[in-house]
Amino acid sequence: MLDTIDLSRSLDKKTYKEAIGSLKKNLALLQRRAFESGLATTVVFEGWDAAGKGDTIAQLVHELDPRGFRVHTTTAPTVEESLRPFLWRFWLQLPASGAMAIFDRSWYYRVLAERLRGEVEQRQWQQAYQEISQFERQLTDDGQVIVKLFLHIDKKEQKKRFKAMEKSDVESWRVSKDDWRQNQRYDDYLAVMEEMLERTNTAAAPWTIVEATDRRYRHVKVLQTVMHALEEGLDRWQERTERRTAALAEQREETEKQIALQTAKDTGEVPSETDGSAETLQIDPLDSLPTPLDRVDLDYTIGKGEYKKSLPELQGRLRNLLFECYRARLPVVIAYEGWDAAGKGGNIKRVTERLDPRGYYVVPISAPKGDDATHHYLWRFWRNLPKAGHMAIFDRTWYGRVLVERVENFTPRDEWRRAYQEIAEFEQMLVNFGTVVVKFWLHISQEEQLRRFESRQADPAKQYKITEEDWRNRAKWPLYEDAVVELVERTSTSYAPWTILPGQDKNVARIMGLETIVNAIEKGLEAKKEGK
Repeated sequence: MLDTIDLSRSLDKKTYKEAIGSLKKNLALLQRRAFESGLATTVVFEGWDAAGKGDTIAQLVHELDPRGFRVHTTTAPTVEESLRPFLWRFWLQLPASGAMAIFDRSWYYRVLAERLRGEVEQRQWQQAYQEISQFERQLTDDGQVIVKLFLHIDKKEQKKRFKAMEKSDVESWRVSKDDWRQNQRYDDYLAVMEEMLERTNTAAAPWTIVEATDRRYRHVKVLQTVMHALEEGLDRWQERTERRTAALAEQREETEKQIALQTAKDTGEVPSETDGSAETLQIDPLDSLPTPLDRVDLDYTIGKGEYKKSLPELQGRLRNLLFECYRARLPVVIAYEGWDAAGKGGNIKRVTERLDPRGYYVVPISAPKGDDATHHYLWRFWRNLPKAGHMAIFDRTWYGRVLVERVENFTPRDEWRRAYQEIAEFEQMLVNFGTVVVKFWLHISQEEQLRRFESRQADPAKQYKITEEDWRNRAKWPLYEDAVVELVERTSTSYAPWTILPGQDKNVARIMGLETIVNAIEKGLEAKKEGK
């Protein structure tokens, strides 16, 4: 891509002056429109050292409202950042709805600087390409605008700028040995940059090569590129908003019909085929086939004596394993999903009650609010990931996208269907980093749930555990069951399988849960020792 670029392009002062003022004013207006509509924008600057990234960013934000953007300068990861997947720090820096994030170098640091300096293995930077593509696709699918700019200069121009900076009392500190090393190895860096551009130049997030020799030309091209991207992004965002509104209204109507038909089926009052006021209940021959939930033995119980013996043994093993995880820098993520009143809280308590509290934390998940509601739905899970050597336990998880958001029609069908792939990619990134991922679905029967609901309702000490929402969700049991079956079948992978815990007997679920976690961590530690 770079060999076709004409680096001699330039603008005269008059043309520049006429263009730059108008561009800055238009960008300020577009920023306001993006804020009002809730459109998030990310602008990425990559390119050669001394190509003018800092100077160009200053021109880009000159007329913008400083409350609506933030500039992030990417350098080598800190110790804290290196203890998590490499994209973690960038997820945390993503803009909220209506805001703009500007990156002076970005997630491409891994496939450029870290690769060229030999700080990561080939496996790591090759893997990073796939993760970067998935990351950018997830953001653009969510409606975010991503503008990627590569500022290009030749070896001679870079050398000239380094020398000029060294002679300056103000800028001499900016030129380092690494900068000169880049110039000396210009051709090596050029080959790696070419590969990066070719492998990540996608339709959703294309690269714009900026001829950066002439300062005026560079400024105008960058501002024009960002302006056009915002204009197109706002048009797409408006269309997306209208489609979402229509889709959600249609889905709510469909859900009401499904509930009415299911009620008719349960009561035996199936609408007549000739009755135009109601749709005929369609019988799906595949409904009779057993699902992963049907195959769970809810009648399995465990004796009190066996429970009292096994529980402390497993808790002791887990405590020791968590110390080993700390020494081996092995992160652990435990994900709990399940029916209301299935026993998630009690299960989590048995997992944690003998652990060193400095080595784990529990993340309770409810409906997104505040910052969580203004970012991509995976953002709040990324920011709560444990650092290497620690354990994070999620009480409800990212699967809310394909459960409650699906059933309650909070999310359009095309978005929650897309989430299966996004979730699988998210979990694969965790495993790529070496994380042990354990996923539980706590399963009980509908009858057992009713018994527990009524028990909670009658006990003043437990009434806080039962809400009107719990009763409403219960009325949609068949819809939730369909959603659970689909998520288990579509997201139980070799690297992050589901374990369905029979929760009718709480003690069974607790022992099986502890056994599963212990076995998974032991395997993870063994793989770590073998260097896998």
